[in-house]
Formats: sequence, structure tokens, C-alpha cells
Amino acid sequence: MSTSAPGPLYQPAGTPAGLESVRRLVDTALDILREVSAARTGPVAPGGPGGARAAAAEALAAPLLPERGGDPGEVLAGLVRPYAQWSVDITHPAALARMQPPPTDVAAAAELVGAVLNQSLHAWESGPFALELDRWVIGQLAELVGYDGAEAGGTLTSGGSVSNLMAMTMARDTTIAEKLGRYAFQEGLLRLGVQPVVLCPRGVHFSVERAVRLLGIGEDNIITVPVDKQGRMIPEEADRILTGLPEDRIAVALVAVAGSTDLGIVDPLPELAAVARRHGVWLHADAAYGAGALFSPRLRPMLDGLAQADSVTLDLHKFGWTPASSAALLVRRAETMSSFGLQPTTCLSADDDTCAGYIGAQNTSLQTTRRVDALKIAVSMRALGRETVAAMVDTCHDLARHAAARIAAEPRLELGTEPPLTAVLFRYLPGHGLDADDFNGRLRRRVMEEGRALLARTHIAQEDGGSRVFLKLMLLNPETTTGQLDLVLDDLLALAAAMEAAAADA
Repeated sequence: MSTSAPGPLYQPAGTPAGLESVRRLVDTALDILREVSAARTGPVAPGGPGGARAAAAEALAAPLLPERGGDPGEVLAGLVRPYAQWSVDITHPAALARMQPPPTDVAAAAELVGAVLNQSLHAWESGPFALELDRWVIGQLAELVGYDGAEAGGTLTSGGSVSNLMAMTMARDTTIAEKLGRYAFQEGLLRLGVQPVVLCPRGVHFSVERAVRLLGIGEDNIITVPVDKQGRMIPEEADRILTGLPEDRIAVALVAVAGSTDLGIVDPLPELAAVARRHGVWLHADAAYGAGALFSPRLRPMLDGLAQADSVTLDLHKFGWTPASSAALLVRRAETMSSFGLQPTTCLSADDDTCAGYIGAQNTSLQTTRRVDALKIAVSMRALGRETVAAMVDTCHDLARHAAARIAAEPRLELGTEPPLTAVLFRYLPGHGLDADDFNGRLRRRVMEEGRALLARTHIAQEDGGSRVFLKLMLLNPETTTGQLDLVLDDLLALAAAMEAAAADA
């Protein structure tokens, strides 16, 4: 009696047969993407949240783990089609809401390679070349910021929020160790006998507040430093606050904004660096969005002094045209990453594997197993080149300036401010006694529900202590033309006028 060997339970992607299967499945997915793209009428399908929920309910009616699996091609098509239909088309000129640039084709292809090979960075045997590539990309980005490559370090992260959390962790541990000779990551904060505080301006990203909360420092121990009329932190005020701190409080971080997501504010980095050094405080620069200026000879002077920060957050999935996640945390001195267990790489204090060069990156990140984001960054940057990336950044800046000029010329629109980078704030000014804040909120929801455009909204603080609702255009697609941008604004003005007339007749 003979028995036949059981068939494989699944098709591993990296085998010869698996690679052929991947090719067929990718062709299926690409065909669907082409069909959906050809049928689009706007940057998102009309229908708003209700329409998206209805599409999801239909596509997800079957359980996640059915008793018996289905044909891979049919399963893929069944979910890719509604996913694509209800995805934001970030190549559309009216997709202006968020920091999601259209990624390069070569970066998208690299993502597929990364998924098939499934390397990791925590141990040498999990990704030998991936580790070398990751370290090289970090070194190259450190040089872009202006750090000394021999001393600098860092890690790729999932985004600016994680980068800021890691920066605040290093700031807390490094500053306390240098000032008190004690280690917060060992003893905890309660035993130190002092209360750590963090200084930052009013416009700092919310992720800094969240990081301070998670680290046990507490929101109440964030000290807001006054800003000038342009919204920039005043170094003399930071110095005054640090000088006047009582003995039972210890400043561990001074957080500077290096390109805010609304107004493009860049704090005076050289002056703040001098204040931080004088008081022995860690200076962190959040350049998640603003770091795009580094690619442009025209805009790079905005970030003078960035290399004087102890750590820098930057996101290449904003101004780098690579798929998320493509973010980095860079540090001026690599040894300050000891908060995450960084071990010396000399034979004096390492095991025999480390001495032989079998070194992973598990001690430089919050994550252990993690994807290799360096591949898509490297292929995208090399394929584009410095001149092209600079031209892409400048084109987006030119689009922002065009939009600002057009808005300023429209009597029913109010421009927030001239855009230093690529975010343009504005609002419609309704008549008939209508509340402008409420009207602009409804206008934004209406254009998105109808699939006409995707806009962001924000609240901008006013000198009287209040705030106003502003709409935001985020220009990160260099393929957008000024004519297309004018059509978006024309359509918005027409819809706003219709809404205003309807409200007046009601």
C-alpha cells in the first residue's frame, strides 16, 4: 500500500514556484488598480463615511479566518477592488488634505521585494545585507542633516510620533545621567527626587505631549515657552525659564519646531542650541515635515543650525516621495541611544558573535522585529538624484505660493499667511451673518462627501486668545499644475457660494 506525500499547506513567496505565483497575483492586482484608476471621477469615491462603511460591510461579510481557504487570486481581487475604490487617490490634483505624496514607482517595487524576502533587522542572521543597507542609509541621512558621520547615529522608524517618543526618552535618560549621575531607565523617576520638565513652544506637534505622558513625566510638566509674532520660540524666554527653575525640577529637553505642519514655523535653531548647551539640556528638533527643505538649495537656509540639535526627526514619507513608513530619528552622538540597550561593539565588552561582526540592530529601536524601510528609501533617492529631488521640492513650494497668491486675490477668501513651505491656510468668508468657523467646517465636509476634493482643517490661535478654523491645502505632488490647482479653488468657491445662498434662503 502506497501513500502519497501531502501537498504544501501554502505557497512560500520566495521559492521559484512562489515567485511565479507572486507575479500572477501582482498582475491581477495591477489590472484592478488600472481599472479603478480609469473609472475615478475625483480624489475619493463620493458618499462620505457612510459610503465607505457600506462598502466595507459588503466586502468584509465573510469571516477573517473561514473554515476553508479560497483561491488566492479570487481572495486578493475580492479585497483589492473595494480597497482601491475607496482609497484616496493621492495622485489626483484635488487630494490636498494630508502629507501623503505619491511614491515613486521604484520605491513601490522595492516594497514588493521587501515583502517577498521578509528580512528583519534585529539580528545578523535575520538580514545580513539589510543591516548594512540600513546603517548606510542612516549615515547618509545624518550627513544630509549636517552631523559628523563618524559620531552620529540613529534609526529608521514608523513615523514622526515614534521618533519624537524615542527622542524624549533619550533626552530624559541622557540629561539625568549627565546632571545627576543616575539612570532613570534603571531607578525610575520616583526615586530620583527631582521632577523632569520639558520646554517647548505653543505650536509643537501633539506627539511630543503624548511622549511626555507615556514616559511618566506628565503633561503638567511641559513648560510652554513664549513665541514671537511669527510664532517662533523666543530664545531669551527659554533661557529665562531655565535659569529660574527651582532645584527640585530638572529640565531634560528643549523641543524646537523645524517646519510646523500648519504655518511652516522654524524656531531659531542656533540661538536655541546655545541656550540648551548653556543649561545642559537636550535639544530636539522636530523636522518631520520641514526636513524636506534640506533637499532644496533655495529652502535649505531655513534650517540653518539643525546640525546643532542633539536629535532630529525627519519623515521621507512626507517630502521624500517614498511609501510609509519611511521616517528616521537621527542623533548627534550615537552613544546616546543607550536608552534602547545599545551595546559597545568592541571585544572588550561584547560576546564572541559581536566580536566576529554578527551585530544586529535590536538595541537601537523600540521595535525588535521590524521591516527594512531602507531599501525603498535607497532605490528612490538613487533613482531620482539630488537635482531632481530639489526640483520636486521647489515645484511644490511654487505651487503653494501660486495658491497663496490666488487666494489673496479672491475677495471671499482669507489667506492665513504666506507659505514658507508647502502648506497653505485659508478660509471662506461667508456673508449673511453666517459663522465663518462653522461654515468652513461644513464646506470641507461637503466637498469630501461629494468626492470633489480632500482638504484638511486646523485651528489657528489668535492674539485675543481665541482660535479660528482654517482650511489647509497640502502641496506634495510635483506633478500637479497651476491650472489644476486653479480649478480646485474655482470649484470650492462655486460650492461655497451655493451653500451660502442656500443658507440665506432657508
